[in-house]
Parts: sequence; structure tokens; C-alpha cells
Amino acid sequence: MNYHWNWNVFFQTIPSGDETYLAWIIHGLGWTVSISLAAWVIALVLGSVMGTLRTVPNTGLRLIGHTWVEFFRNVPLLMQLFIWFFVVPEMLPRDWGMWVKQDMPAKEFITAFVALGLFTSARVAEQVRAGIQALPRGQRNAGLAIGFTQAQTYRYVILPMAFRIIIPPLTSEFMNAFKNSGVAYTVGVWELIFVSRQMVEETGGQVIESLIVPTVLYILCAYAANQLMAVIDRRAHVPGFIVAK
Repeated sequence: MNYHWNWNVFFQTIPSGDETYLAWIIHGLGWTVSISLAAWVIALVLGSVMGTLRTVPNTGLRLIGHTWVEFFRNVPLLMQLFIWFFVVPEMLPRDWGMWVKQDMPAKEFITAFVALGLFTSARVAEQVRAGIQALPRGQRNAGLAIGFTQAQTYRYVILPMAFRIIIPPLTSEFMNAFKNSGVAYTVGVWELIFVSRQMVEETGGQVIESLIVPTVLYILCAYAANQLMAVIDRRAHVPGFIVAK
């Protein structure tokens, strides 16, 4: 292998400015983390709501939750991103559409985390639904028996236990939010993959270095998310609780 390794490339100044390639990487990492965390907030909130709706007695509400999950789960993330970025502005009233296309601040960033958040929300919804349905029926019946309404039973009895059960699968979804954030480069967000591609073009040959460092940073982000959720899991664990039907 005749590849010429040059790790000092990250400390070189880019041809078109005063920044170094390392500054580019740090900048890209910031956008990656921002997209992932913002998307996770959307996913956790909407996923919890839709997952809960899929288990309520009301048929109409269950249909809403089912439709949400099937749409956002079955359409590829990249396609959803393109729909939000290119199609939705064309479907808005003319003035609104022009504002979104020309004047909306941070359009690429907002579009990216909204698309990723909605996509991930469908997966979170399935985890929430599974957690609720894994609980013993007696817990729901006990809540109703002491005078709770259906909403109060979910709030005080069912959901607190269900979320404790699903922390491990939610950990995977949280990690996936960081990994899936890479699609944002397709709409021009300066996240890690975008920066990596720019470095390959700018340096004209340091391909491996330009790919290895972003890869390591993705691993570290996902690992940090894993460790954070592990701490939450340990703190939220209910000793002696066994999932049963």
C-alpha cells in the first residue's frame, strides 16, 4: 500500500480562509450533536404520544397512532428529508412558501432535525406501545379501581412503569439519532459527513484521514448516548419487577 499518511492535515489552513481542517471537524461535530439532540426531543415527545394512542380503547385515537407509525416508519428517512425540504414549501401558500425557501433562518438545520425527529418518533412509538402492552393487566385495572380516569391511569400508573421497561430499546434509538443525522449533509448542513466530503475534495488525497476522524467521532457520540441511557436505566430500575402479561 503506497498511501501517504498525513495526520497533520487537520492542522493545515484551508485554502479559502483562515480556519484549519480541525476547526471544520469541530464545527461539523457541533451541528451533528445539535441535530441529533433536537431530533431526539421531537422523537421522544411525539413517539410517547403516538405510542400511547396505539393502546387506548378509543378506535379513532388508535387509528391516528397507527397511521402515524406506518407512514413515518415505512418511508425512507432520506425521502422524508427531501419531502420536507423540497416538496412541503411548494405546498404552502405562496407567501409562506417563499419565506421558507428564501428567508427562513437555518432552513437546512431545521428541516434536518424535524425530518429525523419525525422518522425516529415512529420507532419510539413502537417501543412505547410494546412497553405498555408488556405490563400486567392488573396495573391498569388497579388504577381504574381506585378511581383514576383513563388518562390518570396512564399518567400515574402505566407510563411510569412502561418507560422503565423500554429504556434499553430507547437507548438504541437514541444512538441511531446520532448515526442517522448523517443524512443532513444532502441538504447542505455542515455536519460531520459534509465536512468529511469537503476535506477529501480540498486536500486532494487524504481520504482515509478525512473518513477515520468523523467515524471515531460518531462512535464516541453514540457511546456517550449509550452511557447516559445506562445511568438513567440504573436509576429508574424497579427492583424485583418482572414483565408479565
